[in-house]
Amino acid sequence: MDALLYVAIAVGALGLGLALGIRTARRRVDPVPARVEPVPGPPMADLLQRVFRSTDEGLVVLNKGGDVVLHNPRAAELGVVTAGRADARAAAACQQVLASGVAIAVDLSPLDRRGRQPAAVLAHVRPLGSGFSMVEAADTSDAVRLEATRRDFVANVSHELKTPVGAVGLLAEAVLDAADDPVEVRRFGTKILNEATRLGNLVTELIALSRLTGAERLPELQVVDVDEVVREAMARARLSAEAAEIEIIVDRPTGLEVEGDLTLLVTALSNLIENAIAYSPLGASVSVSRRRTGEWVEIAVTDRGIGIALEHQQRVFERFFRVDPARSRATGGTGLGLAIVKHVLANHGGEVRLWSSPGTGSTFTMRLPVHTEPDSELDAELGSPPGQDGGETPIAAADPARVELPDRVG
Repeated sequence: MDALLYVAIAVGALGLGLALGIRTARRRVDPVPARVEPVPGPPMADLLQRVFRSTDEGLVVLNKGGDVVLHNPRAAELGVVTAGRADARAAAACQQVLASGVAIAVDLSPLDRRGRQPAAVLAHVRPLGSGFSMVEAADTSDAVRLEATRRDFVANVSHELKTPVGAVGLLAEAVLDAADDPVEVRRFGTKILNEATRLGNLVTELIALSRLTGAERLPELQVVDVDEVVREAMARARLSAEAAEIEIIVDRPTGLEVEGDLTLLVTALSNLIENAIAYSPLGASVSVSRRRTGEWVEIAVTDRGIGIALEHQQRVFERFFRVDPARSRATGGTGLGLAIVKHVLANHGGEVRLWSSPGTGSTFTMRLPVHTEPDSELDAELGSPPGQDGGETPIAAADPARVELPDRVG
């Protein structure tokens, strides 16, 4: 009996041990997840209030009586709410939305622009239920300006293309009528050639401008020798200078370098030189100079021509803008040259500056970031190399009559 009792106790102990082992193994495989304490933070209402106040859109909640219940600071900036009252157009739109239950859009552009108010504001008004409605207003000034620019560009291109095309047609008819008169045929044929050249130049510059404004990917930028840019631009403008009896004065080579596309930079500089020649009196001179100013390379083109009035100086870089349309047409200008210059410089991380005085002349300055080798950081600490100005006065602010540029070429 004792032996049987011992065996029973042993079997029971073994079974209990197996049960405990299995339970322990399960706990190790499938541990009970620890209780996660909530992270302390602002309540949901506070978060919603912050979102409401920080959004870029102007938000206004109105009751069925048209009173402002809630609005964010942006709504006041856009003029949707003034002195605690909603814009009358927004209030009327809210009443319409409450009556129909359908969201609508309404133009809330300022009727009398003052200070820094946006030029165009578009709002969407929708019902919230229980007699409340909400106005969501956004500044659409950039989109409106872009659309206006697009319309003007299409209209200008149509007009500019129509003029030479119409002229070629009329001149061709004149050639046919004067087929028996060699002198007249030559005269009209020369005019046809001039108009065809003008049309070709216009198409070429339109394609160039299209590429520069993002229609095509720009070429990879390389290290460009500024002196080479000046030489090639001078070569392009030489015939125009000789025809107008304009002397081009250029300074000595500097050895400066920039990162860019050689062809585009030559196009930009030659456009400035051609522009200076076109607006200079017969027998005058045009100056081309280059220098380093801090971290910038400046290439300036100075003429002693008619100059540009202050009210026109901000617009000369617009497409097809001409200070004197009659003179521009007489010189064969397309009205796109300075716009191309502006976009070339912008795509190179630079800018173009203008200084001008009516009756004295003008200076257009191309500014480009200077190219420096990785191991030339010491130059920046020690200042500009000898003979290069490290000051901050741009060439565009200089008096054209006092610019000293040796080594005449012409």
